[in-house]
Amino acid sequence: MILVRGGVVMTPDGPTNADVGIEANVVTAVAPELDISADTVIDATGCLVGPGFVDLHVHLRDPGQTWKEDLETGSRAAAAGGYTGVVAMPNTNPPLDNPGAIRDVTERGRQIGLIDVAVAAALTQGREGTEATDVTALYAAGARIFSDDGDSVEDSALLKDQMLLISRLPGAVVSQHAEDTTLTLGGHMHEGETAKMHRLGQLPSSAESDVVARDLKLAEETGCRYHCQHVSAAATVDLIREAKKRGLHITAEVTPHHLYFTDEDLGVLDTNLKMYPPLRSEADRQSLVTALQDGTVDAVATDHAPHSQSEKDVAFEEAPRGVIGLETAASVAWSVIEQPVRFFEIMSAKPADIAGMATQGLWLRAGGPANVVVFDPNENWLPTGFASRSVNSPFLGEKLSGRVQATIYQGKMTYQLDETDD
Repeated sequence: MILVRGGVVMTPDGPTNADVGIEANVVTAVAPELDISADTVIDATGCLVGPGFVDLHVHLRDPGQTWKEDLETGSRAAAAGGYTGVVAMPNTNPPLDNPGAIRDVTERGRQIGLIDVAVAAALTQGREGTEATDVTALYAAGARIFSDDGDSVEDSALLKDQMLLISRLPGAVVSQHAEDTTLTLGGHMHEGETAKMHRLGQLPSSAESDVVARDLKLAEETGCRYHCQHVSAAATVDLIREAKKRGLHITAEVTPHHLYFTDEDLGVLDTNLKMYPPLRSEADRQSLVTALQDGTVDAVATDHAPHSQSEKDVAFEEAPRGVIGLETAASVAWSVIEQPVRFFEIMSAKPADIAGMATQGLWLRAGGPANVVVFDPNENWLPTGFASRSVNSPFLGEKLSGRVQATIYQGKMTYQLDETDD
């Protein structure tokens, strides 16, 4: 039995001051001053207690690049960040483009038992963009999100055919990495003054928004649910907002790093600030913040992309794109939202709904699943190390406010902040 005492609990009726009793995999009670005997008591005074976070966009590097991350280290990093569920992207080696691979990763995640690991399946064989995967078989294996993440599907006819098939699968979603590579070839940084100063190849925001514009037309024609990954540009936000007004089945995510940093932070060429899409202008960042606050953007997703230190410790133009984010995401999201219900909507409820994870993202109630996070919105801290196998974080040494205190998955404590932690 676990007792979470004295927090502000997110219930179906709204936030309330209460204790939470947990036994086995079930929330047994949500009420003030519970008088129960518990093996573990968590003091949640001053904390928010809600459904565990869910990340729609995580690279666990397993199989094929496990020196960067694997299912176990990624699961531990997720638990440390307050997550009880993640969606693993398919750009592994080999790619997750067949039912056996989907089942393998899902089962190994289940055996580790720290989080729910859902698996996004590739849209094309080998993620090469030329031959369609069998989405019906992948769906039967458990995939609900379909993406060639890391690459866009450039062939519009192929994508439309896949969208038509996916539109007939209940709860299935196409999730696109929107990048027109004809516009990004040789680019390393957002098209702006900082790139000019460093004389580096530029990455225009139109490389993202042009692909999203095409995809939204295909989504409208096919009736397929469509999810925009790592939105970075104001022009993309405008497209999503208009599509939602027209009633399309569109959702979108934004990363913590795009909410927090801009290309101006690259005065010093720190490779831990190199990712795709790139950090963009302050006007773009402000557009993302507004879109997250008003509901145009539905969720925060980390695009957790581990790389080894040796890979990042090179010249900026030679470094791989991508940063980790599981253990700092909640702090950044809270700095933008600072409203408990909306915070848990973007971190838990909405991403769980998009991913089709039925036992995740649910407001806490007696009889409900015991996937819970305790989050202190007032604790200030400085990230200095991570549970992830990699340390390529743009938030190293960055003063953050709001910190996960404990994570409970299926009634089991998977993370608790140590008082000796920095």
